[in-house]
Amino acid sequence: MGANDLKMNPDPAEFRPPARHRSLFYSVKFFVFCHSLLQLAQLLVSGYMKSSISTIERRYGFNSQKSGLLASFNEVGNTILIVFVSFLGSQVHRPRCIGGGALLACLASLIMSLPHFLGGKYEYTDSINSSGVNSSSLCQSESPVSTSSSNQSCSGQQGGAQQGVYPLLLMGQLLLGIGAVPIQPFGISYIDDHASRKNSPLYLGILLAVTSIGPAFGFISGSLMLRFYVDFDKLSEEQIQLEHEDLRWVGAWWLGFLVASGLLFLAALPYLFFPRSIPKEDEDEDVESTADCKQQLQQTDSETSLLQFLKSFPRIALRTLRSPIYLLVVLAQVNLAALLAGLATFMSKFIERQFTQTVSFSVMMIGGVCIPLAVLGTVLGGVLMRRLSLSVGGASKLCTAAIFLCILSSIPLLFIGCSTQKVAEVFPQGSAALSCSAGCRCPAEAFNPVCGSDGVEFRSPCHAGCSNVQIDASNKPTNYTECGCVGGLGVASPGTCGSGCSNLLLPFVALLGVTSFIASFSQTPSVMMILRTVPAEDKSFAVGVQYMLFRVLAFMPGPVLYGSVIDSTCISWGRKCDKKTSCQYYDLDHFRQRFLGLQVVFVCGALLCFLLTMVVLRRRAGQLKTEGDGVKGAYAMVSASSKEKEGIKT
Repeated sequence: MGANDLKMNPDPAEFRPPARHRSLFYSVKFFVFCHSLLQLAQLLVSGYMKSSISTIERRYGFNSQKSGLLASFNEVGNTILIVFVSFLGSQVHRPRCIGGGALLACLASLIMSLPHFLGGKYEYTDSINSSGVNSSSLCQSESPVSTSSSNQSCSGQQGGAQQGVYPLLLMGQLLLGIGAVPIQPFGISYIDDHASRKNSPLYLGILLAVTSIGPAFGFISGSLMLRFYVDFDKLSEEQIQLEHEDLRWVGAWWLGFLVASGLLFLAALPYLFFPRSIPKEDEDEDVESTADCKQQLQQTDSETSLLQFLKSFPRIALRTLRSPIYLLVVLAQVNLAALLAGLATFMSKFIERQFTQTVSFSVMMIGGVCIPLAVLGTVLGGVLMRRLSLSVGGASKLCTAAIFLCILSSIPLLFIGCSTQKVAEVFPQGSAALSCSAGCRCPAEAFNPVCGSDGVEFRSPCHAGCSNVQIDASNKPTNYTECGCVGGLGVASPGTCGSGCSNLLLPFVALLGVTSFIASFSQTPSVMMILRTVPAEDKSFAVGVQYMLFRVLAFMPGPVLYGSVIDSTCISWGRKCDKKTSCQYYDLDHFRQRFLGLQVVFVCGALLCFLLTMVVLRRRAGQLKTEGDGVKGAYAMVSASSKEKEGIKT
């Protein structure tokens, strides 16, 4: 009885301490601040993973479909658990659950950096040997040593550590997804329960903005970390031969995960001190909120067991999904989420290939330009909701207008770009210099691109028929001479010739940033539409179902779909140890049309859903007028539907 008395009669001071002596942990504003920091750290890991995915792909020889699966695998553990966790939101200590999830995400980030420490050094083809002569990349009529050295290299790379890289990365992503389960649903519902109706849209707008800022910091961190060579902790500066512009360059992808792990640990600590519930934000609502807090705790002891929860789960899920406004808004968000998942994962790779930029610069364009503009649009969407006091109908009109303008700005992106440069034996199809380099016995794995003086690119100096190399004082090649397959002077310079589209980068990024800014206007209004069209008791559950659908229909299949589309445009695959590795050359026209074409498809799907939402709201408003209910504000729709449900129960 003593234990029950403690549960049923909690100390009122826990809920409503004297106004002058309340600590920061009883302030909803401080909770918003802490939750913003936590989401910043948690989403930094996600953004950093996407910014370094092409580097991990190149380091371990993954194709784009495989790297897309890796990027989306954190959603697997999140998908099922998020519904159950959200349903139990009113029965658990939400701040402590959030803190526990953050600590698990901290551990996951550490695991994802382990492959670098467990594996060996990065080995690329045509590396310069100890004598300073890159003889393996030159045209040689006889090369009896190449086969044995290749076999030795393969035997070293096929060890247990190398084979366990992908499963270890998948495990880290899985744990990261599980750790993120309570963070967003519990945080959103906790804030909406204790914030005033006037400030709630602003707070949610801030959280949604931070949701975008987190990946932005991840991309910016990725841009900085990828400037360091992957093995800078294992090699001296003199031993690093590659330059940032080299297609074989691999940056320090693992470094950002160590930094993010420390940030997650620090951000998790404040949640250990927040109470289970705090007073309502407005002073005149304190008495009512205190009563609500007590009632919630009393319901906790009498509420469902796990078996009762599983029995009631389908009924509540069906009740939530039967709301046409909720379903249409969520489907619109699913289209935008699929668009975001694919573009965030592979847009930096697209810029790198299409406009011949370095990996770090391409990542910076996403994290430093596009994402900040999306954050600005998200905040302005929340400000408009607050200033104009938009109803659900007004929010649907705002979303529809934003997505329509997004279509108009995204279509021109399909036409900004260039075709693939001329690459001997690769592109255009049928162009072959095989006859002049056939006697060189070039290794099938050779990939060290050079640009001939005639403007034709070759996969390696050997494929260009070059028999001599000029090196500088640091043993780095400056020119390849006596190239039998190169017209004119017969000279080739290290590096790719490029697509010739670097002058189009500025208009492309500017238009992409405008598209991101316009599309993000719909974020805050769409979330408020969901929160204001479901009963209060189903709010946490509705948010959980929303994020579950995001993961099942968008975040999980999105990167895999985009990766498969990218792989379909590959025209030359790399090979290592008789196995296909990452793509070396893409058909850039097909890459641009298919990659950005998916963007237009998803935006059109979102527009259709928002248009249908407007139609449903207009019909419902007409029915309410004919019935003489006098319901004009869209917020009254929730109370009207609740009364109707109570009538059915009685």
